[in-house]
Amino acid sequence: MQTISHTVFRLKENCLTSVQDILAIEEPLEISILYYNQDIPVVKNISITMRTPGNDIWLAIGFLYTEGIVSSPESIENIIQKSENEVLVSLKKEYSFDLSGLERHFYTSSSCGVCGKTSVEAIRTLKKDYRSDTHFILKKEIITRLNDTVRESQSVFEATGGLHASALFTPEGKLEALAEDVGRHNALDKLIGRQFLQKDLPLKDKVLFLSGRASFELIQKAAMAEIPVICALGAPSSLAVALAEKANMTLVGFVKPHSFNIYCGKERIE
Repeated sequence: MQTISHTVFRLKENCLTSVQDILAIEEPLEISILYYNQDIPVVKNISITMRTPGNDIWLAIGFLYTEGIVSSPESIENIIQKSENEVLVSLKKEYSFDLSGLERHFYTSSSCGVCGKTSVEAIRTLKKDYRSDTHFILKKEIITRLNDTVRESQSVFEATGGLHASALFTPEGKLEALAEDVGRHNALDKLIGRQFLQKDLPLKDKVLFLSGRASFELIQKAAMAEIPVICALGAPSSLAVALAEKANMTLVGFVKPHSFNIYCGKERIE
């Protein structure tokens, strides 16, 4: 269940009436991993994130991938939804990774995905020296239609007005996948986690649409999935633009039916 009904008092034209409103649910999800240390199984709590219930396995895997903790589906033994608010990801014995990356604990609110990071270095999980080498051309008419296409597919947003969306498109404008969540970063983790489990990564031939602003963490996650073009309904931050430029990505903001701003990578836009 992603929504709940709640009684509110609505003021309209000096008249107060009681009506039922639909709210997006926000609950914590604990993400844990099981790994082996010298053949001894160890369970480690990695993150508690405030999210909209639904597609929790996608969210957990997307988070672990964009944080650099897992790199391929072959490294995963199994994934268990232990309870409504807990997912355990078990890694194969032969899979090794940097244990120092598990020393930081994450608490992630629905509004900010980097609030729990303990240092500046911890938020820089971008693949070292990554630069996109994808060079397809995206027509401007496709960009201006992205938001309308996403809104038509956002069932929970239409009911609540309270969810963000991340969506994957082909360069021809075909919607291929969409994920919703009360948190921008969670929606993108769900989307990337879905593609990870389908073995569709990297996403070098895709366009990402964000229903809100383009923050640093979202550009970082997109870069981890090697998405070359990001289009956002809102504004990017200065650090988001700097990261997109460094990674040779195309970043478009303030997407409207008849206009948008290109912040970097304009060679991919017709």
